Amino acid sequence: MEFKNLSFYFPFALFLLFSTFPLSFSSSSSSSSSKQNGGVKKSHRQSSSLPNSIIQSSFSTSFDFKFSGQAGPIDVKNSDHRNGKWILLQKSIGVSAMHMQLLHNNKVVIFDRTDFGASNLSLPQGQCRYNDEAIRVDCTAHSILYDVATNTYRPLMVHTDVWCSSGAVNPNGTLIQTGGYHAGERKIRLFSPCINDEHCDWTELPQNLTVKRWYASDHILPDGRVIIVGGRRAFSYEFFPQNSQNNGIFYLPFLKETTDPKEENNLYPFLYLLPDGNIYIFANQRSVVLDYVNNKIIREFPLIPGEKRTYPATGSSVMLPMKLVASASSPVVEVMVCGGANGGAFTQAEKGVFLPASRTCGRMRITDPDPVWVMEDMPMGRVMPDMLLLPTGDVIILNGASKGTAGWESAIDPVLNPVLYKPNEPDPSKRFTVLKQSNIPRMYHSAATLLPDGRILVGGSNPHIRYNFTGVQYPTELSLEAFRPPYLAPEHSHLRPSILTVEGPVSYGQKFSITFTLGFFQPAKELMVSMIAPSFTTHSFAMNQRLLILDVVEVQRLSLFAQKITVCAPPSRNIAPPGYYMVFVVHKGVPGHSSWIRMQ
Repeated sequence: MEFKNLSFYFPFALFLLFSTFPLSFSSSSSSSSSKQNGGVKKSHRQSSSLPNSIIQSSFSTSFDFKFSGQAGPIDVKNSDHRNGKWILLQKSIGVSAMHMQLLHNNKVVIFDRTDFGASNLSLPQGQCRYNDEAIRVDCTAHSILYDVATNTYRPLMVHTDVWCSSGAVNPNGTLIQTGGYHAGERKIRLFSPCINDEHCDWTELPQNLTVKRWYASDHILPDGRVIIVGGRRAFSYEFFPQNSQNNGIFYLPFLKETTDPKEENNLYPFLYLLPDGNIYIFANQRSVVLDYVNNKIIREFPLIPGEKRTYPATGSSVMLPMKLVASASSPVVEVMVCGGANGGAFTQAEKGVFLPASRTCGRMRITDPDPVWVMEDMPMGRVMPDMLLLPTGDVIILNGASKGTAGWESAIDPVLNPVLYKPNEPDPSKRFTVLKQSNIPRMYHSAATLLPDGRILVGGSNPHIRYNFTGVQYPTELSLEAFRPPYLAPEHSHLRPSILTVEGPVSYGQKFSITFTLGFFQPAKELMVSMIAPSFTTHSFAMNQRLLILDVVEVQRLSLFAQKITVCAPPSRNIAPPGYYMVFVVHKGVPGHSSWIRMQ
């Protein structure tokens, strides 16, 4: 086991730590029981909320362990982790993980769509839906709540079709989930984290969106509202809560201008909130800055070279980490877009011709006076990739295919190897590293999200019009995996910080401190504190994903093992919209388990 080199010192470390530094820990008790019956799993757990005054984490370690879930015993062995490691968490969760959202109680809401037909997971207590388009009565779940800590889940009930919908988490931690298909295309749904019980479920609001929103994108705003942009034949945006002006809808010609005949290639646009409070929008190959307060485009950028980049010629995108420095009035903002497909790839795929996916990535510093795209080549071409920001400030690219586009049966040749990208590596030839491959193709309708312990949760893949498990090249995939990036390798255990407390509440522009420990007798060097907003991930775009590197003010040694790092909180709501964030302490490129903070 990977902690064997620490086991001799651990009792002495605890004795010295507690004898030299007074600590207070939050505690929570949970119990879970699961029962399988014909593929149905029910679990009952308890969870506790996090206090706002002092946000504390349990004493976390990097110990590998065995436990049993629906997937059977999982044994993480001390093998070669230098290129990462894949772990099968669940052979089946009953639904295909098309959409994912991590919540601040360390649970993940996962869902697919309701008109696939019956799923492999029953709803509890005889619940059924009677408005299904595939079958007259549907008593199966199309959503689950996954517990990261216990590797268990329970069914949830969505009332209308959430297929190809969008979402964002509001400042209170509630998932605002919008749009979908047919009966769900104008719906607004809420999911609030469970507080002291396990009975929370989806709530559907009586009010509707102003227009149909299918394949739209959402983003949280500085004032706590959510902006919902685009959708199929929806060349507009709106807000939740709704704006009384213009009957709640604001026309956006840019979306119509970026639509390709027969293919569209501008759906699920990439959205980023900028430090000036405006919204960056990327669709197809174009990008602009929208002043949503005055409903006007205030800046347009050069076209990205090469292929199309948004659905169905699906690439992915991140806003690279923003480094906050107290002496700088505003941080540099750089956008990165990777992968995609040639124009015409979708119509060719319908004929059974699968064109090679794009190998290129483009980076553009949009805060420059004259920004330009700087292009690089990935190790392999990729369509439908997922790009996620890691606590270290690096980017991981995973999932997808090397030929075709998004859509039913529209891609072949899955790309099984994740790729690590180091944006700050000065030598472009050393920025990309190919990591260990998975054994499970993750094609159309797969998803991934960062977890609080630094792993990547990966699930889904449904490239067919219904659940289809046999007789096809890429069957519907109901499994969940976790990918452990190289920084979680056992040989880095002694470098991994363990957060003890975060002093709060955390206020804009104010200093706050994090107390943490390191193994052995080592000084803390090369320390970084990163702050990450959890994303709503679907269709290769992690909406609301945001990573801030905080300005370090001071590092103090409190005892033989305990240290305190003081940092400056983000200066404004434009930099960090209100809500919950994971805070990681990173030591020599190795992050520890995060703690949650709330910006308000």
